[in-house]
Amino acid sequence: MSLVYHAQAVVIRLLTWLYDLLQLGAVFDAFLKVVMRVTELDVVPDFIIRRGIRLLLKIRLQSMAGSLEQQLERKVAFVQELKCLPVAVQTAAANEQHYEVPTEYFVLVLGRHLKYSSCLYNNPGEGLNEAERNMLALCCARARLADGQSVLELGCGWGSMSLFMAQAFPNSSITAVSNSSTQREFIQRRARDLDVTNLTVITADMVDFQAPSTYDRIVSIEMFEHMKNYAELMRRISTWLKPGGALFVHIFCHKSNPYHFEVKDESDWMARYFFSGGTMPSLDLLLYFQQHLALQQQWWVNGCHYSRTLEAWLVNQDKFRKAIMPIFAQTYGRDAALKWFVYWRLFYLACSELFNYNGGEEWGVGHYLFMKPAAAAASKAA
Repeated sequence: MSLVYHAQAVVIRLLTWLYDLLQLGAVFDAFLKVVMRVTELDVVPDFIIRRGIRLLLKIRLQSMAGSLEQQLERKVAFVQELKCLPVAVQTAAANEQHYEVPTEYFVLVLGRHLKYSSCLYNNPGEGLNEAERNMLALCCARARLADGQSVLELGCGWGSMSLFMAQAFPNSSITAVSNSSTQREFIQRRARDLDVTNLTVITADMVDFQAPSTYDRIVSIEMFEHMKNYAELMRRISTWLKPGGALFVHIFCHKSNPYHFEVKDESDWMARYFFSGGTMPSLDLLLYFQQHLALQQQWWVNGCHYSRTLEAWLVNQDKFRKAIMPIFAQTYGRDAALKWFVYWRLFYLACSELFNYNGGEEWGVGHYLFMKPAAAAASKAA
């Protein structure tokens, strides 16, 4: 035990030393490669992994530091860059990384509603199932949903929000869009099991998706993070809304600094394996894209809620390890099953530490309600 303890202490001191030598990027990158090879063997304790993650988060924050003037200049440049990009990039990679993994895995890891996004814990004693329902209900309230509306959900995952809306508002017509055929098939089966008849599921890539109708409400839960050109996306969404209609957006975000998920070195592990082509918005980023839809209200959800969600997924992954390993063997190959079991654990650990950083006040969840002006839309149509 003493030998293990001293070895762990040495690793932590080495991480700190390398942090102080960040100007030696090649050394740091080579060290992280070695760390990842060892971690893949599933022999590194979680508390060491968490310390390493916190160190990388500290590095990330230092890279975003600067005067208010400098941060604003970077943000404005980021906004202008987004306007020149396609609506989304690397959508095929993102789809493969998450949404074509067998649904059986997510049934084991997620809660009863299969909500693959932040949940909301209203009190310490609540579990994952209650937290899923809390956030679904909150999103419905903040989107100002009412029975009888036509609603479009962009990026529906495994149908948690769409099925919840369809059941809560039986006289509404719900249309859900997913870029995954396996998700569509799963949602349709679950809708039949729940006797839900007011839900239609469409498989489409958001890059070239065109809505088949116009809607009273459009809802998007953690889909905008896969997008780039928000100016064009918001313009398209405005054409899918009826006059006076509203867009509700739920995104994860940093409190002040947006950035791309890019693979620059070994520390960009998340971008390489789980979020290719992704965006970390800042809390105010969408406010720069109001040419067609006007912000009515904005909210912040402390990141600790997301951290607790991810910790619950991690507990389930460990709990159902025996059932998950054959799924990963089928998906990634027998020889790579253990590596990917570790990678998914690292994904949950890394995201949990990120959202828990600084008491959940550094990264968290943003909620937004945008409106399409009724008079302006009507006169433009005329």
